[in-house]
Amino acid sequence: MFPITIELRRILNAQQEIAKDLKREHGTISRHVFCYAKGAKAGQGVTEGGYNKAWRKARVAAGCPGRISHDFRRTAVRNLVRAGVPERVAMQMTGHKTRAVFERYNIVSPGDLRDAARRLDTFAAKAAAI
Repeated sequence: MFPITIELRRILNAQQEIAKDLKREHGTISRHVFCYAKGAKAGQGVTEGGYNKAWRKARVAAGCPGRISHDFRRTAVRNLVRAGVPERVAMQMTGHKTRAVFERYNIVSPGDLRDAARRLDTFAAKAAAI
């Protein structure tokens, strides 16, 4: 189970509009949430090959051709933890069953280390003032 976020709702609503357009313009009713919007495959579910091709084009257009789709899961873990979501809840949202695997996704960056040092400096300054 994954609660619907604002961004996820936006994406699903956009897909619903594509389905409505297909029905209105071509009489095509799609059984798929994510389907081809135009061409000979309009209304059909996106195939693995179609997904891979679109993903490859998007990576190149975004200037990060080496990314893999699994990087999204890693980003989700980092975003949930940095947003202050309890780790047990984050694990459930990302589908991690063990803490060990979850921790492999919760990668610490140089920015995280600098932020921790700043927090420690702030804490030490406040403690010294008491």
